[in-house]
Parts: sequence; C-alpha cells; structure tokens
Amino acid sequence: MGEKPILSLQGITVSFDGETVLQDLNLNIRDGEFVTLLGPSGCGKTTTLRIIGGFVRPDEGDVFFDGKKITGLPPHKREVNTIFQKYALFPHLNVYENVAFGMRVHKKSEKEIRRTVHEMLEMVSLTGFERRSVQRLSGGQQQRVAIARALANDPKVLLLDEPLGALDLKLRKDMQVELKKIQQATGITFIFVTHDQEEALSMSDTVVVMDKGVIQQIGTPQDIYNEPKNAFVADFIGESNILDGVMHDDFLCEFAGRRFSCVDDGFAPNERVDVVIRPEDIDVAGPSADTLTGTVTNVTFKGVHYEIIVDVKGFKWMIQSTDYQEVGAEIGLRIQPDDIHIMKKSEYSGMFGDYSTFSDEMEEDMAAAEEAEKQE
Repeated sequence: MGEKPILSLQGITVSFDGETVLQDLNLNIRDGEFVTLLGPSGCGKTTTLRIIGGFVRPDEGDVFFDGKKITGLPPHKREVNTIFQKYALFPHLNVYENVAFGMRVHKKSEKEIRRTVHEMLEMVSLTGFERRSVQRLSGGQQQRVAIARALANDPKVLLLDEPLGALDLKLRKDMQVELKKIQQATGITFIFVTHDQEEALSMSDTVVVMDKGVIQQIGTPQDIYNEPKNAFVADFIGESNILDGVMHDDFLCEFAGRRFSCVDDGFAPNERVDVVIRPEDIDVAGPSADTLTGTVTNVTFKGVHYEIIVDVKGFKWMIQSTDYQEVGAEIGLRIQPDDIHIMKKSEYSGMFGDYSTFSDEMEEDMAAAEEAEKQE
C-alpha cells in the first residue's frame, strides 16, 4: 500500500435541490487500499462514490488523482471503473463478449482480448462460462461477470456501489471473501459502499463512517469498533450500551450512579461524556456490592450467545453471554476498566444505547416485514 494518496477529495460540498448532501468533505485514499464508505441511507456515501467516478460534479472542492486535478474530467477519461448494484450487463451479449466489451471500445487486439478475458474469468471462477448467455446466470454469477468486466479494463481504482445488496446472505458472505481475495490479488484500490457494518468490518483495510454528509470517523475496522469517536459511530457499528457519564479525573469516571476506574484520560475535570460498553464485554455475576444490579427483562437466543436485556434502575442494558439467564432474575453486571470507552459529547448524545425500546422496535420491524411481504 502506497503512502501517497492515489485519490484525494478536498473540501467537497454538494447540494441537490437546496439540500446539502456533502459538507466540506476531505478524504485521502492510498494506492492498493480496500476502503469502505459506510453509513445509513442518505448519508452521502453514494454521492461521494459518484464524485470519484465523475458522475457528479461538486459545487465546491476538488478531486485529485495521482496528484493531478480531475474535478472536471468525464467518467470515461478517469482510470476508474464502477460496479453498480444492478450489474448493468448487456443482456444480448454472452459472458465472453460482456467481459471483452471495454477492451473492444479501447481497440485492443483480439489476441490480447482473448488472453485477458480468460484471465479474468479464471480470477472470478467462471472458466468454461464464456459462451453462456448472461440471462441464464444466477445473481452471484452475474455479479462475478460484472467484476471481471470491470477488471478487464485494468482500472487503477474500482468503485463498488452496494454490489452485494441483491444477493442472499450465504452468497453474500461467499462474495465478500471472493472480493477481498480479488482485491489482494490485483492490488487495485477498491472503494466499496455499503450500509452493512458487518460487511465493512470483515472486508476493509479502512472504514469511513458517514452520516448527514459528514465523515464521522476514519480508521481500521478495529479502531472503529474499539475506539468509536462518538455515539453515532458506536451505535452504528455493532451493539452498544451508551450512557451519560462524567470524567471526574484521568482514569476515573462515573455512570449509572457509581464511580469506575477506566483507561481514558485527557478530559477536563468533571467533563460530561458519553460512555460506551459493548454487550460482549460485560460479565454476569451474582448481585453484589461491587456490581451493577438489575432485572432480566428479555432473553433472545442468537445461536452462539444469548442477547439479554437487563433493567438497571430504569436503564435497559444489553448483554451478550453464552450463559442463559431467566427473565425476572436479579443479576449483577461486572465491568472492568478496559471495557469502558469514553467519548466526547456530540450532537448524537442521548440518542442511542438504551435498549428500553428493544422489544417495541422488534415488534415494529416484524410488522413492517409482514406488511412488505403482503405488498410483494
């Protein structure tokens, strides 16, 4: 991975119909990196991708590629290829001709085309499918043809806009592994857009978390998960208990009505903060003076572990544990200093991390899913 950015977005601002979609966005992407833009729908991640691809022109700011300004350059003149969720294969062409298409446009020789098509089909495990009509392929196979077609043009950067969104879960998981392998084998910079945090964590070198047109945090999957910058990031990536707290001093915080030792420092004395504790980091113990004591209100079996909701003085905690707890049981929650993560207060404070809405939300989701099925 090169240290010099292959792509640099500087001061990018975009509005559509008077609504700001991206706000002074700055982003550097290194050569050979697998970068994922992650966030809820409407956060600006697809617009960012389209600016890199040349499909959207920013109102303010510039795009640099290998140090050269390309802000006004049209898509076909950029060394960038895009794979959309809808694959956009040519239905009247077979697999071979779909993959060869871009090379024909660029007037490559038949010999070179033949060699490259075979190489690409081998890379995406579709050798022997050359003459197959793309309409007779499964979703996963069509997806792989789209990847082969994009790679055949030898782009420096590949843009992938929710490319696995249409696949079922098992296939999606297989394709995640496949894409990561292809990216490592080719060394091409991949910029991937998704709203699926698990996908982002499992595939990326770098994750860019976005909300409301603003980058909230950039880091490795481990950084983003273990050291979230604010309550939005903590809530969006995995499950989190997020509480109001006070940092009395370096390494000493207070939340849930008690003082705890923690590993964070550098806050003002008695600064109000948000405290994050991941559900898997909490140990269940018998109720005692040195634990937070609460009542189990909900237990859901998740395969590997149980998801247990515990009411501690009106705040609903989520715990993930391999040990079953009875609804109605009194249990103690034991929290170690390095399981506590302190974040600065932000506009997102107080919005997330209490699971009191857990069962209501589940019921709403179920009702919505049933309604959607009726519509289909």
